[in-house]
Amino acid sequence: MELSASFFAARFGITERDLEAYLGEALSRGGDYADLYFEYLSTSSIGLDESIVKSATRGVSLGVGVRVLSGERTGYAYSDDLTPEKIRKAARVAAHIAAGPAKTAKMPLHEGPKRNLYPVLTAPTETGFAERVELVKRADRAARAYDPRVFQVSSSYADNLRQVMVATSDGALSFDRQPLTRLNISVLARVGDGLPQRGHSGGGGRVGLEFFRGEQAPEQYAINAARQAVAQLDAVEAPAGEMTVVLGPGWPGILLHEAVGHGLEADFNRKGTSAFAGRVGQQVASPLCTVVDDGTMRDRRGSLNVDDEGSPTQCNVLIERGILRGYLQDKLSSRITGLPETGNGRRESYEHIPMPRMTNTFMLAGESDPEDIIRSVTRGLYCSNFGGGQVDITNGNFVFSASESYLIEDGHLTRPVRNATLIGNGPESMKNISMVGNDLKLDEGIGVCGKEGQSVPVGVGIPTVRIDRMTVGGTA
Repeated sequence: MELSASFFAARFGITERDLEAYLGEALSRGGDYADLYFEYLSTSSIGLDESIVKSATRGVSLGVGVRVLSGERTGYAYSDDLTPEKIRKAARVAAHIAAGPAKTAKMPLHEGPKRNLYPVLTAPTETGFAERVELVKRADRAARAYDPRVFQVSSSYADNLRQVMVATSDGALSFDRQPLTRLNISVLARVGDGLPQRGHSGGGGRVGLEFFRGEQAPEQYAINAARQAVAQLDAVEAPAGEMTVVLGPGWPGILLHEAVGHGLEADFNRKGTSAFAGRVGQQVASPLCTVVDDGTMRDRRGSLNVDDEGSPTQCNVLIERGILRGYLQDKLSSRITGLPETGNGRRESYEHIPMPRMTNTFMLAGESDPEDIIRSVTRGLYCSNFGGGQVDITNGNFVFSASESYLIEDGHLTRPVRNATLIGNGPESMKNISMVGNDLKLDEGIGVCGKEGQSVPVGVGIPTVRIDRMTVGGTA
């Protein structure tokens, strides 16, 4: 292992001996485990409104978080100054918070196996600013050219390059270079003095700017956003009542993420506050449903070579043919429950304590033809895009707004619908799935997940699925 080749050794002179000394300081007052999370983050963003660049920012942040675990108690402190004195001070503060009788000897550091799930040679933050500005301008022009009823367009671009180093008292040492890119476009369309209708699209991932030169060109996102907004101009008010709901492939997987995925995170389950607590081995969904969380997918927004605790990410089967197989674990939950880590310890930044979080969460494809699924519905609702939603983890109840949906009448998609709200229960809705399409699709790379005040990038996905019974909130 050549620490001298690492980013932090080269830029800040941090050596292996330094890391071991800081870990020793963190465990000086007892504790079962300690780790150091170093982060150097460079960011840029561009905002275009009314065809004018209204904002452009660039920034850098850096720091280290020191954590000590003593039983179920966590001591955490951080510093935005990487001088030895400040790091030692943070280590002593964390040590005092988690002081306990246990005394764990730290192990010699060694670097684990390497992999590269996002081999971006030149990160967007390392390219010229003009090329990134042109991306948002191209999106703006394409959206405005789509239809004369489009009257307002906003587009934005953001990227970052995160350099991380994690050292643990277990002896693990890991480094990662994590690029992240995202392009968004929002469109408003209107007829006369009517109410404006909105469309939204975007994409990205752990990719370079070359990603936007192919099928994911800014024009494609712009056309999709404009199409949504224009379609809503002819929409009817959503029907109300219990009916069959068909979820389209891709981004509607956000409902799976919120209504089911969060309930499978280990902290909620070890505390007994999840609707899925204590149900491993039980039937929690239709036998047609297999749900995985996979942090190892190449270039995906939610993927990581190692999680934010330095553990390799994995492909974890959460629900297999309707049977609950396990939860998403971080180090703390794993140590408390005695269950293996799953590579799902994540944090927003060095200022935050890691916790179990999703990476890329999706349902595997089934065997049904998507067109057959729609033909099987006499009266129902087809939802192809979602906005916001709320979920109660304790019981699985959720409320979601569908931003793009259509009536299904006698097996055909007919009129677009506005103001549709889906109301249901995660485990119950999963049991009511009667058909699963063969068209699994992942989202375009725009997902952001919030939990306890922390935001992290994630991926979602789902094939076309038929849910036999769900309450639709509407006005018609």
